[in-house]
Parts: sequence; C-alpha cells; structure tokens
Amino acid sequence: MRKLLHWLVSTLIVVCLPALAAKTTEQIVDIPTRPGATQRLLVLKPPQPLASVVLLAGGHGGLRLLPDGTIQWGKSNFLVRTRRLFAEQGLLVAVVDAPSDRQTPPYLQGFRQTDEHTADLKAVIAWLRGQAAVPVWLVGTSRGTQSAAHAAIQLAGSGGPDGLVLTSTILSDRKGRPVTAMALDTLRIPVLVVHHEQDGCALCAYGDVPALMRLLSHTPRHELMPMQGGDNLGDPCEALAYHGFNGLDAELVPRIAAWMLTK
Repeated sequence: MRKLLHWLVSTLIVVCLPALAAKTTEQIVDIPTRPGATQRLLVLKPPQPLASVVLLAGGHGGLRLLPDGTIQWGKSNFLVRTRRLFAEQGLLVAVVDAPSDRQTPPYLQGFRQTDEHTADLKAVIAWLRGQAAVPVWLVGTSRGTQSAAHAAIQLAGSGGPDGLVLTSTILSDRKGRPVTAMALDTLRIPVLVVHHEQDGCALCAYGDVPALMRLLSHTPRHELMPMQGGDNLGDPCEALAYHGFNGLDAELVPRIAAWMLTK
C-alpha cells in the first residue's frame, strides 16, 4: 500500500507540475494613479516574464472592465483579443481601461494627450516594474498609438517605458494631433512600427508611414514591420478590417514579441 501511495504521489507531481509551469493567471487590478482616480487593468502574468507590455486599445478606449474580468467594449480590438497570445510569448500583460474618472462617454477621447493620462500610464509602468524586474514596453494600436507615443515622449528619462510599439499608427487627424506631429525625434528608446500595407483607414494611410520612420531615425533601434493579407471586414477603421490585422494574430504577435526581446 505504501509503495502504491508513493507511486500515485510521484505520478501526480509529474503530471501536475508541467501544467502549473505553463499556467498564466488573469486578474483585474486597480491601482491608484492621481488624487481621486484609479486605473483598472486586466493583467495576465506568465510564470517567468521576459518583459512587460502595456496594451492600449484604440477607439474611445473605454473597455469598462468589470471586477470579474468581463470586457464590456472592445473585445475584438487587436490588442485586447490578442492579450493571451502576448502572454504566451512570456510577456507580463496589462490591458489598460479608461481610468475611474473617465468611465462614461467620451472615455479617452480628448484625454489621450493630457498630463492626467500620462500620469496614469506612468503609474502603470511603475506597478509593472514592481511585479517583475524586466523591461516595460508601451504598445498602442490606432488611437492607442497617440496615448503610447505621447506618454513615451513626456516620460523620457522619468519613469517612462523601455520601448515602444506602434501598430496602425494615427498618421493624420483633423480632430487632434497625429503621432507624426509629436516630438518623436526626442525618443531614445527602441521603436517598432507595425502597419498593414492595405490599411483602409483614412487616418492611417500606408503612404504616410515613411514620414513616421524618418522621425524615428534618432532612436537606438527602429524598424517598420509591414503586413499583408488577412481578412478585411466592415468599417475600414475598425478591428475586423486590415486596420486591425484581422486574421493575422497568430503570425503577428510572435513577431512583435521576438523583436521586443531582441537585444
């Protein structure tokens, strides 16, 4: 009987440990940022993170995350729907909602390039550094690139990110300041630009990408990762069109992660 128990225990250890090692937890975290405001995150933490990523969705940015992890808006957004793929690459993931004082319309509209939003993202970066001693990257898509680029510029040398990834970058904007109008020449961190060659969104024309890349010439490492193919459905500025890299998730996320982790 004793031998049988020993065999059972040994078998359970062999079976269970790989499952535990591969497990990535997902949880909701609220962190204080500014007086009277908190920032809610959907966090995915692999066992041994290689880097951390702050994922910034496009549109109005109001995911309205519930305490149980329910996403009330933006489930199909490129960076929201691929969060688990990023975690599978060994990345500690924080998907950012609108802060507690922006949980009603217009959410992040008109807020992305403000000191308050920058303060929120600085707090997120600091929190992630407290979770794992690894580089922290800001990753934005569409309108999220305006948040990511602005914060990286404002926080340069003062609690800012270690790298920046811009996907489907806002290159023209009649209602605000596009990324190409920001002081990108002041950045001294690696920057990866990912853009679909057939992006049909008027604010993100692929023909405007070269101007963006020229502004990044002073960075220690920068690269354009052009994409082709996939599926193009519905509104050309939404997540299921080429703009949102629809159908390319399994190819694109590992490529982004590999670029980030290259030293």
